[in-house]
Amino acid sequence: QVQLVESGGGLVQPGGSLRLSCVASSIRAQAWYRQAPGKERELVAAIGSGGGAVYADSVKGRFTISRDNAKNTIYLQMNSLKPEDTAVYYCNGVSLGGNYWGQGTQVTVSS
Repeated sequence: QVQLVESGGGLVQPGGSLRLSCVASSIRAQAWYRQAPGKERELVAAIGSGGGAVYADSVKGRFTISRDNAKNTIYLQMNSLKPEDTAVYYCNGVSLGGNYWGQGTQVTVSS
């Protein structure tokens, strides 16, 4: 059974940090997306099997995606958070069976 389970969201003040985790079962997690209220879901960061990563322009230099293959887990380290980073963050994985999503974890950046 394919499963992606995110954790690590929460409320943080502007300038703060959070680390999101996504544990995958029966699939390789590969990316983080986010969706703010009233907006479309957007790619935040993606990581390839070799470790190469791509980032949305809005998070470059602040967010880092990483992978622990032994734990089949990807992470998103988020630093210097801004109110505009507030969104539900989703883990994504793709296999021959389709495109899969986790349940999402809420990140709120507010003073």
